[in-house]
Amino acid sequence: MVSRRSFLETLVSSAGLCGWAYGREHLRETLAVNSSSQFRKSKFDRAALVSRHNPRVVSLDPLSPLTVGNGEFAFTGDITGLQTFPQEYENAMPLCTMSQWGWHTRPAPAGLETRGLRLTQYDTHGRQVGYQTSSEGQTELYNWLRENPHRLHLGQIGLCRTGSQKREIQVGDLSDIKQELDLWRGVLTSKFRFKGEPVTVRTAVHPHLDLLAVSVESRLIDEGRLAVRFDFPYGSPSMQAADWKQPDRHQTALIRNSNGRADLRRTLDRHEYFVALAWEGPARLVSVDTHSLLLGGRGPGAHLGFVVGFSPRPLDLSLPKERATFAASADHWHSFWSEGGVVELADSKDPRALELERRVVLSQYLTAIQCAGSQPPQETGLTVNSWYGKFHLEMHWWHATHFALWNRLSLFEKSLSWYESILPAAKELAHSQGYLGARWPKMVGPEGRDSPSPIGPLLIWQQPHPIFYAE
Repeated sequence: MVSRRSFLETLVSSAGLCGWAYGREHLRETLAVNSSSQFRKSKFDRAALVSRHNPRVVSLDPLSPLTVGNGEFAFTGDITGLQTFPQEYENAMPLCTMSQWGWHTRPAPAGLETRGLRLTQYDTHGRQVGYQTSSEGQTELYNWLRENPHRLHLGQIGLCRTGSQKREIQVGDLSDIKQELDLWRGVLTSKFRFKGEPVTVRTAVHPHLDLLAVSVESRLIDEGRLAVRFDFPYGSPSMQAADWKQPDRHQTALIRNSNGRADLRRTLDRHEYFVALAWEGPARLVSVDTHSLLLGGRGPGAHLGFVVGFSPRPLDLSLPKERATFAASADHWHSFWSEGGVVELADSKDPRALELERRVVLSQYLTAIQCAGSQPPQETGLTVNSWYGKFHLEMHWWHATHFALWNRLSLFEKSLSWYESILPAAKELAHSQGYLGARWPKMVGPEGRDSPSPIGPLLIWQQPHPIFYAE
């Protein structure tokens, strides 16, 4: 196992800092303060270190939405802090709401036997071994096995008009955009003017629940001209993880709507999940079509605050309040940044030092919200679907083992039990190929079934990883 000290020294030296002699001594001083198993409080200001790298956005960039999350659940928003302009991002970096449990499998075409894929035989050290690498003559089955299951976009949440027939807000309606992701608190604050009126939206994810808190401040709320819309799609293996053209293939049932609380049951083929919404004040929730609902309404005060939770089971318990969720997020991220390892390079004279420090901070945040859950991470975490949302097991090594080196081992340990859960399938795969022990899959969903691919089933680089993890 690489020591924490050697890992951090390698990190800085590999960056090729011109002021390496100075930077090395500064880093050693930092490590001396932080080298104990408890990472004693350092001499420098951790809040300042983290906060100076807060991402800031002043215009719409389809490749740069911002995400809040907790490792199990993530929400990616546009310049409004919500998902108001999904069309502007859908072919660049789609705006999704994703979880570790949210998966969907489309029914197999009629008459298709899903366990009948023919294998291609390869000479392997003098014997023939079959691998699922060819689609020739079986394209329909090959593609169905690759695309299912796929990760699911759980629901789109965005601002909309309420005072006109046309409810969509246009990008051109916004001006004076100032958006900042507060890394120290895990809160995304988005300020802008809508038709000249100021609007402030705050967004955060609860650290222990698959739940989003939203606060909208504007006179337009009081006047009943601005509301929040919830839309629910059918599942898709596409990068967007959503199919908006199949309204008849899924159901959105409003099973409760009273006293500031609404509960929905979502059904997609054999899959089911639940959405719970809670708000305070005079707002009300109304259905606007089969899979869309609107939260808004006139009333005293210029504030609309709510929480929305997602779950594979009914959410029978009371939901935390909006303000309590923001406070829980702040407490969680304060602990995250205060207790783990850090690299502080502000005193380095090399012009590249601040950029290296920025990348260290942002990569720690991103992997914490995307890759610290109960399953190995996919290449794009909980942002969008890449390879249908399935995880490639080499990503587990790349995206999560570093938690141990930053003294955040618990974030990595959450996903290790997944290997035990699929061990029977891994043993069966090894046995079918004439090998002893277990053969871990390459491109895989939560059920542990290796996906067919022209090259993936032949690769073995993921096999030694559990041995490395055990060390």
